[in-house]
Amino acid sequence: MPTKVKSLALLSVLVFGAMTSSKAVPNDPRNVNPVEVGSTLPVVNLTNESGKPVSLREALGGGKAVIIFYRGSWCPYCTKHLSAVGQHEDKILNQGYKIIALSPDKPAVIEDYAKEADLNYELYSDSEMAAATAFGLTFKLDEATLAKLDSYDIDIEAASGKKHHLLPVPAVFISDEEGRITFRYYNPDYKKRLSPEELLGAIE
Repeated sequence: MPTKVKSLALLSVLVFGAMTSSKAVPNDPRNVNPVEVGSTLPVVNLTNESGKPVSLREALGGGKAVIIFYRGSWCPYCTKHLSAVGQHEDKILNQGYKIIALSPDKPAVIEDYAKEADLNYELYSDSEMAAATAFGLTFKLDEATLAKLDSYDIDIEAASGKKHHLLPVPAVFISDEEGRITFRYYNPDYKKRLSPEELLGAIE
């Protein structure tokens, strides 16, 4: 195949892929399609507080884990939930589970929030939204919601360092040693979260 034809073919694939990817991200959080229980954990990279790339499996340490997706440290419902889980961390650890929490916040914001909140479990940046998208949680904010956040002096571009205007639907996944999802909870209503008691019940 001539080089020019190959280039055109590759360009077509890239354009089609970009269009497909764009269509795959809903504008309404009620239309997300999270990965099912029984699925294998997606292979994705995160970024730690220091800005170092870390694979999800590395972050989990190869054992059983609780994976929390939250919107960002600017979200009071998220910080309240993370704090509540933190108060039950010892019980979760005693069951052999590690806890990690992921958000679109960039590493510097993650680091500042971790110090302020004094959480013992690990926070990771998913500012590219690779993990949230792989887990089927990503949605795109509409202009009205962006304007509403702006009225509250919430700048998600500054928080994530990106202009994609993407957020995850808050969610909790539990995985086993084989990297298989054994439990999931998600709710398009960001005000409703899985309670620590319900999380412990799912683990036990």
